[in-house]
Amino acid sequence: MFRTISVKFLAVVLAASVLFTLCLAQGPAFADESRIGQVTKRPIPRFVSMKASEGNVRRGPSLSHRIDWVFKRRDMPLRITAEHGHWRRVEDRDGMGGWVHYSLLSGTRTVIIEKDMLSLHASPDARAQVVAALELGVVARVSECQAEWCLLRSGGYKGWAPKARVWGVQAAEIFD
Repeated sequence: MFRTISVKFLAVVLAASVLFTLCLAQGPAFADESRIGQVTKRPIPRFVSMKASEGNVRRGPSLSHRIDWVFKRRDMPLRITAEHGHWRRVEDRDGMGGWVHYSLLSGTRTVIIEKDMLSLHASPDARAQVVAALELGVVARVSECQAEWCLLRSGGYKGWAPKARVWGVQAAEIFD
């Protein structure tokens, strides 16, 4: 009887330990929604973009870690989910990512269009004049975000788009 109880107890402890480790690995989805980075003292998660046209994505925060893949799109928006020294753990809109050296990242804000032929409006109003339409997957620079709209620039066009139709800004984020 004692042996059965201790085995069950160990199984429960092991399961709790695994669950706790998974929660830590998942970052803000399971932990606090907003934290402060230990290195930069800036909020985590936060969005940045690729400064370089190519960047190695590693399994861990050092050059000795294996390269899992290479990001090959300049200005691609990425979400920083962790910091370690000169390294940032990032993920793209599909949740894929890893560790990237901070020198490959820029504070320039960009978004990826998530709706095909997304209308850019002259003002932040769905009834405002449409000045352009952006295709699904286009990367646009974002210079301002209000509660529900962001001001985008792409291909020589400038206009407002609904925040819910782009990836690269947080839902509650407001800036200018």
